[in-house]
Amino acid sequence: MTDQDKRKKCRRLEDFLGYFQSIRERSPATIKEYRYDLTLFLRFLLSRKQNISPETEWEDIDLSLADDNFLQEVTLSDLYLYITWLSTERKNSAPTRSRHISAIRSFFHYLTTKVNVLEENPAANLEMPKQLRRLPRYLSLEDSRNLLSAAEKTDERYRSRDYCIITLFLNCGLRLSELCSINISDIRENTIVVMGKGGKERTIYLNGACLAALDDYYPDNRIKPKDSDKDALFTSRLGKRIGARAVQNIIRKNMVAAGIDPKRYSTHKLRHTAATLMYQYGQVDIRNLQMILGHESIATTEIYTHTNEDALHDAVEKNPLSSVRRHPDDGEDD
Repeated sequence: MTDQDKRKKCRRLEDFLGYFQSIRERSPATIKEYRYDLTLFLRFLLSRKQNISPETEWEDIDLSLADDNFLQEVTLSDLYLYITWLSTERKNSAPTRSRHISAIRSFFHYLTTKVNVLEENPAANLEMPKQLRRLPRYLSLEDSRNLLSAAEKTDERYRSRDYCIITLFLNCGLRLSELCSINISDIRENTIVVMGKGGKERTIYLNGACLAALDDYYPDNRIKPKDSDKDALFTSRLGKRIGARAVQNIIRKNMVAAGIDPKRYSTHKLRHTAATLMYQYGQVDIRNLQMILGHESIATTEIYTHTNEDALHDAVEKNPLSSVRRHPDDGEDD
């Protein structure tokens, strides 16, 4: 980064990102998203409030112009104007706009309560857009079994690794980042400790399928790791800790082999599948399911309490009045 690039940065934004990374311990992916979202937001405001030529390239807008005086002039109306622009000009969906709003709220909360740049927080009453609550997409029990069967037939060198990865996804409901970050030292008898969102640890119990898959994979079939990644449970063909893209490719390849459309079911859908199977077939209490999945709010877990059409039909059939029939001659007399 050149000195000129550094001068064009917003100091308060850089301080905020540093605070969120070092003090709040947000993941690098979250910091990257916040940087993108807030940089876009500041450039939008600067392009409208400063005398910036329309011919100026978006990336050339000097973020250092967003100094304390500039930030103190931002109003709630400015924020809604930006959200409207995201919707009408950039065609951002409600979930994407919500992500931008979350970043803006955090930024202005920091400016108000942590560094006292602002006396009042203009984002305090900034509302989230209403979102349609969609049911999670998940694999059926049969598709899940087919996916595991496909993994058993993959390349011999990677067979036990890929089968173990899919088994952990389908049985434990892990996030992609959680699976990639598993260390051998995290496995303790029949449990595994994973690092979830916000740096929160949780313990997941391993069932028989998981323990068997791990025994088959480690240590005999594990690719020899580099010294820097010797504690990583899953390693790539180069001996490095396996990355998210590599895992996604593994899942996609095995989905195709199992006759499952990988365009409909991403790797994250395996987490949905595990949660749904536990709830529908294992009759897991929703509070326990919340702990297994590492959800901060029970409302997030409740999306997995959906039922399929067979379950709805079965519920109606179990009504104690379902067998009561009207007798043909029971009509009233004239």
